[in-house]
Amino acid sequence: METLRGAMDQTKELQGAADAKVAGLLDGSGMDVHSAMIAVEQADLSFQLMMQVRNKIVAAYQEISRMQF
Repeated sequence: METLRGAMDQTKELQGAADAKVAGLLDGSGMDVHSAMIAVEQADLSFQLMMQVRNKIVAAYQEISRMQF
């Protein structure tokens, strides 16, 4: 469970950074397009990783629940 929480926290941090860079780009505060796009892509990859971690945890839980004791 700690693994999923860590992945979620990292995703949240990267999404916040991406939001800030995109907002800086839109309000004309000197943010360049390339760093905004890189931040958005990092946030997207982090989200995809978090979803894969979640899927693995769910699959493991389902496998354990199918076992007979």
